[in-house]
Amino acid sequence: MGETQVTAQEGRSTAGPSPIVADRTTEAGWSARFRSLRMPRRPRLWFEILLIAVSYWLYSLVRNAVPEQKAAALRNADWIWSAEKTLGLAFEETVNHAVNSVTWLIVSMNYYYATLHFVVTIGVLIWLFRRHPGRYAATRLVLFATTAVALLGYYLYPLAPPRLMNGANFIDTVLVHETWGSMASGNFKNMSNQYAAMPSMHIGWSLWCGLTIFALASAPWARILGLLYPTLTLVVIVATANHFWLDAVGGMACLAFGYAVSRVWYGSLPHRLPKWVPAGSGDGKSRLTGLRAARLPRPASEPEPEPKSVRESTPGPAPEAETAGSRRP
Repeated sequence: MGETQVTAQEGRSTAGPSPIVADRTTEAGWSARFRSLRMPRRPRLWFEILLIAVSYWLYSLVRNAVPEQKAAALRNADWIWSAEKTLGLAFEETVNHAVNSVTWLIVSMNYYYATLHFVVTIGVLIWLFRRHPGRYAATRLVLFATTAVALLGYYLYPLAPPRLMNGANFIDTVLVHETWGSMASGNFKNMSNQYAAMPSMHIGWSLWCGLTIFALASAPWARILGLLYPTLTLVVIVATANHFWLDAVGGMACLAFGYAVSRVWYGSLPHRLPKWVPAGSGDGKSRLTGLRAARLPRPASEPEPEPKSVRESTPGPAPEAETAGSRRP
């Protein structure tokens, strides 16, 4: 009762869905649409290139828009340095001076710091796109969520890198060896926020790369390189006096947040999702969209249709035999 509306028209009655059924249909449609967004799908190259380019542009814009709170950043650096001394783990200055004494090594690390941060990350994204399309979107979400929460850290906790500390004996290796590299040194110092050292996205991104390679690569040597990459990156950021080791801890915390976001959205960690997705996924043909994705409830007055196979196999009534004198209309 109350589930259908009957309207009389020329002596006939037609049944249509009631407002209650329509509301349920709308809810089912939006629910189906939401579920479809959480399903792995085949990535589209043009969309990914545009998304990554725009995202990095916004990241750089927001990061550099954070006010350079020099006084607070220097106070925080002094506090970090003091805390590390209390823990007996203030080794950054020793590493900085030791590596700086080997010219070819520190110059290599300067270029490592300036280039591999981008090259390896983009390389892993391309590898995922080609070899693990079903896991691409979830793994990319980890990277994006990690970077987004890092922006909050830059705003709430301005921190000077060791090379800019007052009264410390750290060496800015890019300036000393006149190598191109740090966006906060030399000719690039006016293009980047110099007091956004916490958390370290060199560690956040490199650990993302390393864990992704370790979890998905089949070759043992590739998995070993995946673990070595963030380890070497930690040495580089300390040796070049761009970060404290506690900045690396901050980068790890941001990465953990990124994995949590991806786990909640996709219902699984990226490496546990299917490697491949159907060819139609992501092209708009097989995706659930709006109300058309929901199955409309059938009115109670209309019987459920039989399956096609049943209709074909069920014999119908035999045609009436023509009798003498009968005529067809």
